[in-house]
Amino acid sequence: MKQFTIFYDGTCPLCVAEMTKLARYNHQQSLVFADIYQEDFQQRYPHIDPEQANTILHGQWTNEQVILGLDVTVTAWKLVNKHNWLVVLRWPLVRYIADWCYLFFAKHRYRISFLLLGQRRCQSGQCQLPATKSSRKNT
Repeated sequence: MKQFTIFYDGTCPLCVAEMTKLARYNHQQSLVFADIYQEDFQQRYPHIDPEQANTILHGQWTNEQVILGLDVTVTAWKLVNKHNWLVVLRWPLVRYIADWCYLFFAKHRYRISFLLLGQRRCQSGQCQLPATKSSRKNT
């Protein structure tokens, strides 16, 4: 089975909330979740620069093809057969605006998390993604 790894910010409450929702629908185990702030991240994924992954969401297929930003989000939701309308964000004219909005969100995600959830970063330094087979696979 083809798997897709999402490299996410485990200190961002909104980011972890989205990963939690994705994990809930990950019945086919097509998604693997990798927190870029895990202690062993560099050893497990030496080809992914955590600083770059902290700037823009990274995703990787099992064939090592890396995709970025909203392409990761759209792909992940498509793999769990939810929010198929997100493909609109990849349409040519919409893509440009959506990518700009995504980069704004990524840059200000801690402030946005505080506004929406009342929490900038997770209390212990990392939010907890519920344990699933796909989130534990590479740990």
